[in-house]
Amino acid sequence: MGMKRKPKAMVLLLLGLMLAFSATGCSSGNNAGNNGKDNAGSATNAAEATKAPAEPAASAVSADEPGWKSDTSPITFDWYLNFAWFPNKWGVDPTSQYVTKKTGVNINFIVPAGNENEKLNTLIASGKLPDFITLGFWEDAIKKMVEGELVLPLNKLAEEYDPYFFKVSDADKLGWYTQPDGNVYGYPNSSSSPADYKKYGKNYVSNQTFVVRKDIYEAIGSPDMRTPEGFLNALKLAKEKYPEINGQPIIPLGLHEFTETGNDSLEGYIQNFLNIPWEKDGKVYDRETDPEYVRWMKTLRQANQDGLLAKDIFIDKRAQMEEKIAQGRYFAMLYQRTDFAPQLGTIYQKNPEQTYIAVEGPANTKMDPPALNGPGISGWTVTLISKDVKDKARAIKFLSYLNSEEGNKDLFLGEKGVSYDTIDGKDQFLPEAFDLMNKDRAAFDKKYGSSFTFWMMQNTNITDQWAPKSVEPFKQLEDWTRGKAVNTSEFQQIDPTGNSPEGIIATKLKSLRGKTLPKLLMASSDAEFDKLWSEYLAKKEKEGQATFDAYRQTKYEENKKKLGM
Repeated sequence: MGMKRKPKAMVLLLLGLMLAFSATGCSSGNNAGNNGKDNAGSATNAAEATKAPAEPAASAVSADEPGWKSDTSPITFDWYLNFAWFPNKWGVDPTSQYVTKKTGVNINFIVPAGNENEKLNTLIASGKLPDFITLGFWEDAIKKMVEGELVLPLNKLAEEYDPYFFKVSDADKLGWYTQPDGNVYGYPNSSSSPADYKKYGKNYVSNQTFVVRKDIYEAIGSPDMRTPEGFLNALKLAKEKYPEINGQPIIPLGLHEFTETGNDSLEGYIQNFLNIPWEKDGKVYDRETDPEYVRWMKTLRQANQDGLLAKDIFIDKRAQMEEKIAQGRYFAMLYQRTDFAPQLGTIYQKNPEQTYIAVEGPANTKMDPPALNGPGISGWTVTLISKDVKDKARAIKFLSYLNSEEGNKDLFLGEKGVSYDTIDGKDQFLPEAFDLMNKDRAAFDKKYGSSFTFWMMQNTNITDQWAPKSVEPFKQLEDWTRGKAVNTSEFQQIDPTGNSPEGIIATKLKSLRGKTLPKLLMASSDAEFDKLWSEYLAKKEKEGQATFDAYRQTKYEENKKKLGM
């Protein structure tokens, strides 16, 4: 960093540190994005420069000192979040205001209005991206952005402007996300490495749950829903006893939304509940071909034939589902518990008897317990920095801050005295803030903005030390998953993506699955299901399933090496 933007006291403080570093690499490229607007300060720069040797001062990058502290002048970054449901704005609440006051960084979130991938593909096609981009680690677009040279290597930005980044980033995670060219373009949130498993694993929970509405479930005798017969019978009893909920038809079963590429509930979720192996004899297994899976897909087909799958579930997006969950219209759901936590809190406040509870869901013929996804090394989202970023140095420094324990604490607990304080010797949420968080999450986000309202770089392994003990109704769902969460990191990111020949095959296979799943459930008989199923398997072969499998096998073996397994 040049000296021009540092307050004088800071410059003098840093001089001692600077002398240890050479002057290279810092005064050069960092003004490229500023279009010369720094030149206005040249008179003061000249005056300041006389106080100290100019050489070392040009390179105040330290691996031990947070880089963001060297420049807290106001800057606004555009930050694209590939999640249409994200409801919050930066700067409305005290937490984001506090971070801006401290670092000088303000954020303008860009969130797609409708289909996320359409919006993102349009941005990619334009060749110009917002400063920061956050999206699911599984998205094809990551490869497109890297291959199109639309994003910058974080390791190179860190070497040049903020080596502190390496101190606050996990070497295993950087290794995991290193691309064939040796660079790292994205850093994950909510990520847990095998080392994290050793250290924190006993606390790990899963997001994957099968839940039922407590009052209805108890009214029909709390039936066992682990077998196809028990499952169908419970849906039937619920619908007979409660045909309507507050004047609206009951929805006996809720699933994640159907998209053009499939349905989370009908892929990984149910396969994990059925404890279907990820590999057999060292070979990656095509889990959807498992007889246990086919048996349960036929069960759901039967449910549809019996009028137990509402039309809503084939068309609703997350926003509509949240509305219907809040109305208590679903009897059972195979769903991610954190996705409906705000609605669950609202229901519980109105009537705790109508809350949703986790129960044993679909199981395999041997009645094995489920093996649910625990935290993985890939995390949930990755964040990238665009080649068009307004200020490279400030961007990587802000990313380091968010990654650090300090940044995690700021976005988790918020500002001291506002949403948290030191109570009984422990930093923790103020009772009134914690209370609102559990009663009305949307109101909490606006009033406080802490507890990861802004989750882009959340590291739950760090914040676990301040996390309050879960309270009802969330505690029951979370506790239900304890001991059922497994580490499947070696199977993450083995699917080909992007425009490679294998990536194109993967896109075709996903789109085939997206088209097939609803048809299977809507088949009029088991015979028709069988016909559609064998056609589906034949089409998979024709689209290049064998090439796809071979690619996954290679990646899986590479992953095992990366993870030292």
